[in-house]
Amino acid sequence: GGAVAASGRLYELVVFGASGFTGQFVVEEVARAAASGELRGALRWAVAGRSREKLQAVLERAAERLGKAALGAEVGVLLCDVGDAASLAAVARQTRLVLNCVGPYRFFGEPVVAACVENGASCIDISGEPQFLEGMYLKYNEKAAEKGVYVIGSCGFDSIPADMGVLYTRDKLKGTLTAVESFLTVKSGPEGSCIHDGTWKSAVYGLADQDNLRKLRKKIGYAPVPVVGAKLRRRGLVFYNQEFRQYSIPFMGSDVSVVKRSQRYLHTELQETPVQYGAYVNIGGLGSVVKLMFAGILFLLLVKFSFGRKLLTKYPEFFSAGRFTKKGPTQKQMDGTSFTMTFFGEGYSEGQDPQNGKPNVKICTEVKGPEPGYVATPIAMVQAAVSLLEDAACLPKQGGVYSPGAAFSKTKLIDRLNKRGVEFSVISKPEV
Repeated sequence: GGAVAASGRLYELVVFGASGFTGQFVVEEVARAAASGELRGALRWAVAGRSREKLQAVLERAAERLGKAALGAEVGVLLCDVGDAASLAAVARQTRLVLNCVGPYRFFGEPVVAACVENGASCIDISGEPQFLEGMYLKYNEKAAEKGVYVIGSCGFDSIPADMGVLYTRDKLKGTLTAVESFLTVKSGPEGSCIHDGTWKSAVYGLADQDNLRKLRKKIGYAPVPVVGAKLRRRGLVFYNQEFRQYSIPFMGSDVSVVKRSQRYLHTELQETPVQYGAYVNIGGLGSVVKLMFAGILFLLLVKFSFGRKLLTKYPEFFSAGRFTKKGPTQKQMDGTSFTMTFFGEGYSEGQDPQNGKPNVKICTEVKGPEPGYVATPIAMVQAAVSLLEDAACLPKQGGVYSPGAAFSKTKLIDRLNKRGVEFSVISKPEV
């Protein structure tokens, strides 16, 4: 009776891979959203994975962290395995939306997308792997459109702050934004910070596979995105950054490729002026540069050979100088870590033709948030899910495989993130 949603499905949302390292934090964040009273109705949701014991343990931990006796009976527990297509299909049939936390996505992502699209469920993931994200676009975009479902990748720290940050900057500039550069600074407390080894594995296999990414893009045959306004200069491999008084390097993640897909969509579908984008990360003083160069050279030598990749994935701590660990960060490390992403935009004032002359307006905005990997990522993913469920009227008219900016540009996602501590703000708007 009253338990089944208007969609005729038992759950609005299922967290798949709920007992994994990242999954447990996503479960906690969903429980928080369900309890917040911000949603229009009660959220009916479930956790899914291979082991009932582990899933129950994750629900108990989440309840404890939220200071509740239990999440108990209202949360479903579904058993399924990424290697068993029938079990994935059974889960997808019961829900409007799957939050997929099972990575590396290049190995485990596609069966989940396939099951969702086939069975009429939308799907969100937190992959930072361009090859997976764009591969899913090639294979499932048309089918998802047919079925009226949304498949939205990179809804974690990769690449919601960047993708939505560019859109926020565009919306706050009086005039036409034509180019943006972002600089990421990650601060950690006295305990330092580290990242779970799953992310490291994704990086190892991603860098080993750059050639296939080129081939894939040829196959997709993307429409070129026109350059409007002054052309954005690409910076060197390492450069000193006056604004921050430290050295910066290009950001290796999926941000640039994701922003480009959003900008292409908004240009071709909604005739919006495309924004050029460059992404960088601040690494500190000269000492950090030297350390990073040695690590980088070693990494690039090893990643080319299968035995090298085996070494890299077997000993993440050694090869990343302690940055990546099999255990992941402690609570103390997470509490002491935060990020700031600063966006420097330029463009043309109202009435000024962006095809002519130099940019004459500037803007600086930022996105600030808690520890990127396991605090900001679950917040981003869950708020993306809430936007998909609650702001459905503002999504693109047609289903499909979308980047976050393309899917959410008209929704309340930025407001929702602001309320949960991933904060977007304007730092300065120089006069014309």
